[in-house]
Amino acid sequence: PQHFVRVGVTSGGCSGLTYNMEFDDKLTEEDQVFEDNGEKIVTDLKSFIYLANTKLVFQGGLDGAGFTFENPNAARTCACGESFAL
Repeated sequence: PQHFVRVGVTSGGCSGLTYNMEFDDKLTEEDQVFEDNGEKIVTDLKSFIYLANTKLVFQGGLDGAGFTFENPNAARTCACGESFAL
């Protein structure tokens, strides 16, 4: 099976909605599939509404490395960057 990164949104976190990201190998009929630099990124239809036009950015440096979400739909975000509100 082909593996991909699944990105989603669930309720929770200090701002109300939380990003989640995991590896997966099972697609559903309602999944939205995107590809960038040969990597497949998948989100469910419900999360897609919150993630439309969001950029998933990898940053590395002395402060640590990891993914951040640049979500133009977010009205506010928490200090840790892992949750947001619309």
